[in-house]
Amino acid sequence: MKKNDLITPEGTRDLLFNDCLARRAVEQRLAELFGHFGYSEVVTPGIEFYDLFSGSSRHFRQERMYKLTDSKGRLIVIRPDSTIPIARLASTRLASAVLPLRLYYNQAVYENNALLKGRSDEIVQSGIELIGGEDRERADYEAMCLALEALGSFGADDFRFELGDIGYFKELVARLEADESTREEIRLLISAKNYPALNDLLDQVGQSPVASALKALPRLFGGIEVFDKASELFTDDKIDAILRHLKEVYLKLCELGYGGKISVDLGIVSHADYYTGIVFKGYLSGVGQSVLKGGRYDGLMGEFGRPCPAVGFGVNCDEVAAYLRKNGLAPSITDPGCVIYAEAGHSAEAVAFARSIVAKGEKAEIGLHSTLEATKEYAAKRGINTIYVIGDTTEKIEL
Repeated sequence: MKKNDLITPEGTRDLLFNDCLARRAVEQRLAELFGHFGYSEVVTPGIEFYDLFSGSSRHFRQERMYKLTDSKGRLIVIRPDSTIPIARLASTRLASAVLPLRLYYNQAVYENNALLKGRSDEIVQSGIELIGGEDRERADYEAMCLALEALGSFGADDFRFELGDIGYFKELVARLEADESTREEIRLLISAKNYPALNDLLDQVGQSPVASALKALPRLFGGIEVFDKASELFTDDKIDAILRHLKEVYLKLCELGYGGKISVDLGIVSHADYYTGIVFKGYLSGVGQSVLKGGRYDGLMGEFGRPCPAVGFGVNCDEVAAYLRKNGLAPSITDPGCVIYAEAGHSAEAVAFARSIVAKGEKAEIGLHSTLEATKEYAAKRGINTIYVIGDTTEKIEL
């Protein structure tokens, strides 16, 4: 007996009418924005070989991916990430293209969140990848300013932008006397801002200035004062260089007019392993999770045989669409202005009449009921006030 033929799998849902319209509006707005800044669209396959997501800096936890096999028994996965496939594409199909490459995408990613109730397993993302270019600093500012423009186009002044550098965490945890699995657990606890569990784990590792700095990492959030707090916890030449550069970026973005929207968060460690430097997140008011994530990933392209720097970000179109709907900022479905009823033998003429109305930019619906009375009842239920009767002559009826 079938049990699951009337429901969708956990982490997925059907989209209806206005939900579809809202998401499409987000996708179109981003595509227009990216296109105006010189980005060209690419699309990667929905399924990829498992090997693509098991490299040194592109490791995805096996249990978080949807897996299947192809006709030859090879393990493949449903795309869990867009940046890695685009890096592959840029290193193969676009190997002879002149750098920098400005690419954008609009496609779904899939991740098994079985243990995280309420999280979606299917997310439509739109984003950019800026690959190559000699000046990393200019590329970072381009990506971050484009991310801020994207957020502003959705929420006007109703957004915030968090800035960090994954190098700060990586430098700290590299100095910790712990194995790789412990370091990964520390990262997950910091990402979740789970202070008690983080403190317990670091106490087991042992007391040290590095451990103390890692304990404080989830609280290193705020304005410019964060840099002084971080320097007081632990410092060396590499850490100082990271903090100094991040402070310069923060101040520059403030000078560009984004000051009231930007905060520093040295606890941004939830990004994929391939990120190497600047990382950032974007939020819209009232949305519980980030709607935008991005950062610099300078090592990923080299894994595909084309070493070059890169930076990018992705936008969760589903969360943004829900925000627009909740705040009355999304377009809504409008009913047709009229129903066209065809008398016997005049169906083709009714379609032709509907085409003439649509050609004017108006909406029309061809009636499929067998009688005029049934058509009137249908139109009344839909709130449509005009019926055109197509026969030997054309008659207009107002309800």
